[in-house]
Amino acid sequence: MPEQQRMPDLTRAVLREVGPRLRSARMKRDLTLEALSEATGISASTLSRLEAGKRAPNLELLLPVTRALRISLDDLLMWRAPDPRVHSRTRRFGNLTVEYLSPESAPVQTFKMTFAPSTEPIQTRSHDGYEWFYVLRGRARVVLGDREVIVEAGQAAEFDTRIPHGVAALGGEPVEVLSIFNRSGERIHLPGIVHPPMSSAEG
Repeated sequence: MPEQQRMPDLTRAVLREVGPRLRSARMKRDLTLEALSEATGISASTLSRLEAGKRAPNLELLLPVTRALRISLDDLLMWRAPDPRVHSRTRRFGNLTVEYLSPESAPVQTFKMTFAPSTEPIQTRSHDGYEWFYVLRGRARVVLGDREVIVEAGQAAEFDTRIPHGVAALGGEPVEVLSIFNRSGERIHLPGIVHPPMSSAEG
């Protein structure tokens, strides 16, 4: 196919990447849309539409935004296939070991969580949203409101997180689970995790 016929599709592909790249750069700097708006003089709603691909990018918008985010236009507009691999990291919180399996900018977070056996009572928490987990190894003791259930290896569970809930290893062996929950769930479940609050423009 001639180069001239390929270019429009490539250009559209590059422009589609501008919004996600801007959002990723902003999240890496722990900036809210309001903070970026103050730094650039561009309204938070315009920045939100730009990140969502609902506002066409132009130099009048991109120059102050890239300057505030300390990225170059070349990095923003250069076409390259993204590296699909997620660079995981591991943190420990008492008897809980957490391996982060999704990018920090992802709205829904995925974790591999290992609960070591403990004699301490299960602490229950509640928050908006839903939680899903799959037991990879061991047996999970789940407290959900006034119920207590056992989830075996190879089984999954899903529940409304507005109900007070907690998970622990059953018996003397650790339990490994693959868990998915949103930002609110991450802040509630993992001590010391602080993310900038999401603005109404972010949704």
